[in-house]
Order: sequence, then structure tokens, then C-alpha cells
Amino acid sequence: MEPIKIYSFVHVAAGFLLTALTFAACAAPDPEKRKRSLMLTGILSLLMLVGGFGLVARVYDNQWASWMFVKIGCWLGLSALAGIAYRKPEKGGGLMLVATLLVLVAVGTAYFMR
Repeated sequence: MEPIKIYSFVHVAAGFLLTALTFAACAAPDPEKRKRSLMLTGILSLLMLVGGFGLVARVYDNQWASWMFVKIGCWLGLSALAGIAYRKPEKGGGLMLVATLLVLVAVGTAYFMR
């Protein structure tokens, strides 16, 4: 199997699951599930990073474009939101809106700016 397909799958699947767990943390930040949730979002965030950097290396030959920095910013924001949801559970609705916007910007950037 081609490494590009593997990196792409890891990047997209981890992003999808990271988004789902972030929304779950925002919707119902149960203190008993905090440790497990933050551990899983951290692992998924790392997998998303590895997949993204693998794609940059394989597809773009380590040539950085401006849209890649936008995606890194979206990744950083999305990665932080689950932790914020546990610290400020009353802000869950706003955090879900932020997560939605970050995902839309990241996906839109990947489709329209490259």
C-alpha cells in the first residue's frame, strides 16, 4: 500500500475522531471521564499531526505553503478544546461553535487553497 494513502487515512480518521471526542467533551464534560477523554484526544491529535506531516513530506516534498500553517493553527485550536471544555463546562455551546469553525476552515483550506 502507498505511504501517501496511509498518511492520508491516518490524518483524516484521526481528525474525524478528534472532532467527535471534542464535541462529546463539550456536550457532556463528565469529570469521571476526563482523564480518558483527554488521553484519547491527545493520542488522536498526535496521530493527526503525524499523518499531516507525513503528507507534507511525501506529497509536497517538504515544501511549505501558507495554507499548511492555517491548518496547523486549526489543529492546535481543536486539540485544545477538549481540555478547555472540562475546565469551563458552562462554555460548551460556544466551544462547539469554535470547533465547528476550526474544522470548516481546515477542510476548506485543504480543498480550496492548495
